[in-house]
Amino acid sequence: MTFISILLALLIEQLKPLRADNPIYTQIQHLADKIEASFNAGTVKHGRLGWWLVVGLLTIPTALIYWLCLRLSPFAALAWNVLIVYLTLGFRRYSHYFTSIQLALSSGDEEAARRFLAEWTHLDTSDMDVSEISRLTVERALMATHRNVFGVFFWFLMPVGPACAVMYRVAEYLARAWTEPEHMQDEAFGQYATKVFYWIDWVPARLTAVAFAVVGNFEDAVYSWRNYADRWKDEVVGIILSAGGGALGVRLGEPEEKAMILQADASAVDIDSLDLESQPGTEATPRALQSAVGLVWRALLLWMLLLALLSFAVWI
Repeated sequence: MTFISILLALLIEQLKPLRADNPIYTQIQHLADKIEASFNAGTVKHGRLGWWLVVGLLTIPTALIYWLCLRLSPFAALAWNVLIVYLTLGFRRYSHYFTSIQLALSSGDEEAARRFLAEWTHLDTSDMDVSEISRLTVERALMATHRNVFGVFFWFLMPVGPACAVMYRVAEYLARAWTEPEHMQDEAFGQYATKVFYWIDWVPARLTAVAFAVVGNFEDAVYSWRNYADRWKDEVVGIILSAGGGALGVRLGEPEEKAMILQADASAVDIDSLDLESQPGTEATPRALQSAVGLVWRALLLWMLLLALLSFAVWI
């Protein structure tokens, strides 16, 4: 049932992608904002209470409905699984940005590529060259694929899969919504959301990195993972992007590394001695976007193959 649920949800999403501003997501965002406004007293314990309240309000009904569907018939449970996977997956949700950037770069329209990238990342892209645009697009695509697809896959395989998939997506959203906005960056309220999502995403992130290595350049992916993952401030981001960059043969994250090092202690560091160019791969180019698409699709097929084999083993 798990394999069929994911397969049907993927097929439906290919035909009818769910928009990022759909009503269900909007209501969840309003709920998270309301809980934050009501519980945020500037302490970690209030953030913990708010996190459990939001997650509980969304996962417990999902689990109860799944249990009722199982009691009714396997087909009702299948339908509920497909609906939840469709709502939690995001394979096509942000692909229009990626495709628009890819087409703009292919036609030589760098200004349009910067505009699309700025809409996607909410960063200032006005001074970025083609290499930086390509690099950031690949980085955002790899991370979006992990958090909107592979992370959901992993948790959907757990007992009470629909509730676990909802839990993963809600935890991922709260980790962003309660820490990334400028007024929340120094707040203790969001620290628990960040910490708990780190552990929720610990295994899925490493499985995603392994998948990228298996379907890409295995040797460079593993080498980059072992030697360069710690250059990112976020460990999970470092693991996925270092492995993904190695698998693609593209260097990712280096301008950010230099900026972080210089901001930390500009007077004590000789930037020319850091040997940042030793990371395997070449500078990102528009062709790297097409390579990233191939890597993601191959990784998706690998996940589906393993899931099919697991389902077959359970049936026999």
